[in-house]
Amino acid sequence: MNVLSKIGDFPDDIDPVWAGDGSHLPEWFVSALKVPREEGYVEIDGARTHYFRWGDRKKPKVLMTHGFLSHARCFAFIAPFLAEDYDVVAFDLAGMGDTEMRGQADPAARGREFGEIAEALDLFTDGHKPTIIAHSFGAGAALTAVTLSPDAFSGVVICDLMVMRAELLEQYWNHRRSSPGSGDPDKPKRLYASYEEARKRYVLSPPQPVGEPFLLDYMAYHSMRRDGDGWTWKFSPEVFRRSNKSDEWLTIGHRLVNAPGRKIIVHGGKSQLFTRDSADYIRELGGGDIPIIAVPEARHHLMLDQPLAFLAALRSILSLWEEQAHPRSA
Repeated sequence: MNVLSKIGDFPDDIDPVWAGDGSHLPEWFVSALKVPREEGYVEIDGARTHYFRWGDRKKPKVLMTHGFLSHARCFAFIAPFLAEDYDVVAFDLAGMGDTEMRGQADPAARGREFGEIAEALDLFTDGHKPTIIAHSFGAGAALTAVTLSPDAFSGVVICDLMVMRAELLEQYWNHRRSSPGSGDPDKPKRLYASYEEARKRYVLSPPQPVGEPFLLDYMAYHSMRRDGDGWTWKFSPEVFRRSNKSDEWLTIGHRLVNAPGRKIIVHGGKSQLFTRDSADYIRELGGGDIPIIAVPEARHHLMLDQPLAFLAALRSILSLWEEQAHPRSA
């Protein structure tokens, strides 16, 4: 394993290209990005995997990742608020963000990524079992991770994973005309003449307004890279070279309920992908013991809608689980 890292503040996170003079940015966001962190790459199977790390290495471990075509910075303004009590790692999935593509992007390979990065960064040392916090597509991969390695992780926080009954899922697909994560792996990425032109093409899936528009600008900027005189997307087209069969989504509710270990669901109160009916469906499948928390006024991309409310939910979950694992004596 080859590790390259650096420690400190990262002013490129608030680049004038997207932030202007930064005067509109709230203090909590600016302060979060000033919390010391490590940014680095670990080499896994010959490919560079990008990560951020905050907090004390002796504290309980938290492993975070993002949704499809997104990147770890969706937690870069959340994780710093956990740094006082936890050793937190957020990483880019293979072929997304600043992580190179490696191997096949099948579900099993996606699940193995959690154990690979945790092992590379010594998150399993001294008997530690990391808690996974994952959003959307990453949450589906996290379910695979805990199913493949049921004794490796202490639990998984599933953030707005798409769970629907079969008939509702079919209606959703018919409306969208494609299943989530569809794309042509052989189609080259488009090169845009300017950042402004590329920015206009950055949209969320599913489409939604966001509660904090500056966070959308932040995520958009860090989803792109300069390519000569132009701009292009960071993700690799190879991420589309994967199985995306309807059965994988039709059975996701069963997979969630049957996955081993502690689980909790956090979703946007106005999410299109995990609704009140989704919660009923989970309970009907036998998941009545899985806590389900709705973040008010948040949609699917809940960290962009209600970041502080989302953070409060995560802190409460981690605190509760830590207390259950290590109860304090009276």
